[in-house]
Amino acid sequence: MVYLPNEEKLSQFDRQAFDLEHDKHWQIEQYHRAIKQVCNTEKFQVRGKQATKNHLFAAIYGYFQLQRLTTNKTIMNCYQIRHELFKKVVATFISEFIIGNESLNPVLSFAVNT
Repeated sequence: MVYLPNEEKLSQFDRQAFDLEHDKHWQIEQYHRAIKQVCNTEKFQVRGKQATKNHLFAAIYGYFQLQRLTTNKTIMNCYQIRHELFKKVVATFISEFIIGNESLNPVLSFAVNT
């Protein structure tokens, strides 16, 4: 929805102009989603003014770097690197944790129909 108080400008606002404004809005939404989900702007344990500023700066700078990697075609999108890091962390944890805890592995037995 667009508000244009000048009726002359309203008559010039066609589908192409609407699509352009919609695309700008969608880019802003994508930015907010990525900066919250990938850069964790909302998840921090600091209370001080300077520490909060540092966290927000680091998150925005991280987002900038992810966008640079995306533009350079190093990664497909900013979510890819997060997914790859998560897989490695989980795999490392499992491989280190299981040493000496083999009894926690599931023991599968096959069902037999009689």
